[in-house]
Amino acid sequence: MDSEKLEILEEVLGNFYRSNDEHLFACPFCNHHKKKMSVNISKNTYKCWVCDSSGRNIFYLIKRFGKYHHRKAWGNFFEKVDISDFDNIFQQEEAFEQEQRISLPPEYICLANKDLPASSREPLKYLKKRGITSYDILRWKIGYCESGEYKNRIIIPSFNLDGHCNYFIARTYRQDWLKYKNPPASKNIVFNELWVDWDKPVVLVEGTFDAINADNSIPLLGSTLSPYSRLFKALLTHSNEVYMALDQDAEKKALSIVNVLNSYGVDVYKINTSGYEDVGIMTKEEFEERKAEAVLFDESTLLIQKIMQI
Repeated sequence: MDSEKLEILEEVLGNFYRSNDEHLFACPFCNHHKKKMSVNISKNTYKCWVCDSSGRNIFYLIKRFGKYHHRKAWGNFFEKVDISDFDNIFQQEEAFEQEQRISLPPEYICLANKDLPASSREPLKYLKKRGITSYDILRWKIGYCESGEYKNRIIIPSFNLDGHCNYFIARTYRQDWLKYKNPPASKNIVFNELWVDWDKPVVLVEGTFDAINADNSIPLLGSTLSPYSRLFKALLTHSNEVYMALDQDAEKKALSIVNVLNSYGVDVYKINTSGYEDVGIMTKEEFEERKAEAVLFDESTLLIQKIMQI
């Protein structure tokens, strides 16, 4: 039955390619030049990663964009389907998820300020030791807290496209046993999207200190990328070219991310990070050299890498 449904969909939407359980078609709503509409026949759902058009019954696509014989053929798969009143039976369900906003700690002091207290010397010394420049501090609005819940911690805030803070990283600049103490907020954001240039290739790294060393980068805030995340959707919507620079100990997870992005038509280049604990330890010059030597991962490259992982 699935193959027969695919034949009808192909007549209505055009040709497609398969990615696991998903079938990728050109979206008839936004007419994006790449196949960005994901159709899952077994779950009877569809979703465009560009314009967000989605629904919980594929028949809506057949009803709206197909001809009578397509609707009739699709209706034969089910009993008692009244295609004349379809819009009243199956309505698209749309959910609006409000973007997260949080406040910076009340004790936050921006290190880009001109007049800084004496307590700023220690965090500034720490940042200098890590190769963080005054330009980096200004661009990333890096600050610290000398008291409060985030006492003795570097604060690196994230801003959404509207300039509102939606997350922050709090990293100790001393030897506290808890290296990171981040806010009780969701990580399902595009960290510092305000500064991302989507017209250029995007670099994916693990942490914020890695991102500071890599131009036009986005930290995953970990080593995985969920296909249900805001970042994944943003990459499919805006970016045709992505560079991956994860730590060596996350090699398998990196290949998994490469594989899923490839399956949705995104070209992925993998940057060699061997010899370094993470990108944050590299100099900016070293990172750019490694980026220039990055390898494009296609199906054959992925296959070789998977064999090597066995």
